[in-house]
Formats: sequence, C-alpha cells, structure tokens
Amino acid sequence: MADSNPPDRMRLDKWLWAARFYKTRSLAAEEIGKGRITVNEQAAKAARELRVGDRLALRQGPVTRVVRVCGLSPLRGPAPVAQALYEETAESVAAREAAAAQRRLGVEPADALQQGRPTKRDRRQLADWNRWSASVDDTG
Repeated sequence: MADSNPPDRMRLDKWLWAARFYKTRSLAAEEIGKGRITVNEQAAKAARELRVGDRLALRQGPVTRVVRVCGLSPLRGPAPVAQALYEETAESVAAREAAAAQRRLGVEPADALQQGRPTKRDRRQLADWNRWSASVDDTG
C-alpha cells in the first residue's frame, strides 16, 4: 500500500522534474551540474535534500526565476498540480515579464540584412574570385 503522506524532504533534481521545470531528471541534474540552480543562495548538487520553504534560483535562458518551495511530490503530475508545488516571487515575475516584453520589441534579425541574399550572378562572381584568388606562393 502506498504511503499517502507527502515526504518532508526530497532530492532537488527529482523535485525540479516533478514541478515541471525540466522534462527529465537527467536534464535537471545537468543544469544543476552547470551551476544554473542555487538553493538558499548556495550552489547545489542534484542529490541535495530540498524542504518546504527553501528558496531556489533557476537560470532559464536569459532570465533567472526565483521560487519558494511550497510542496513536495514524488510524482510528476499535471501542470496545475506541479504549479502548486512552488510560488514565484513578485520580483522574479516582473523580471520575466520585462524580458518577454524586451524580446517582443527586439530587432527582427532579417531587418539587419542590408542587401539580402546574393543573386546567381553575385554568387558566380564570388566563386570566380575565390577560384582565382590563390597566389602561386601559397602552393609551396
């Protein structure tokens, strides 16, 4: 018979997987190993015991999310259940929204191109230039 009591502590990589921050435990452990996750402002290892009330800082891309652990679950459940396991700080939510707005207002990469793609004629000229640009001194 399964124990219905939630655990009072749990491995960090397993919690990150159960809370749906990462798709697999191995991805969570890899991110922990890279130093992208801290627990209570301290570097963490995948086997670190996590408790309710701990404060996690996760770097996901350019944004650092800061969350407080509200619950522990040994199982990976649906997204609403996973979101109940943590509470994101107001500063973290504001920083994430500001980063999203910055990305929306950012420059379109295609706009940076001045002349666009080379034409067939341009490519032929480049190929001719590359073919005949080698000097005799380079061969020997």
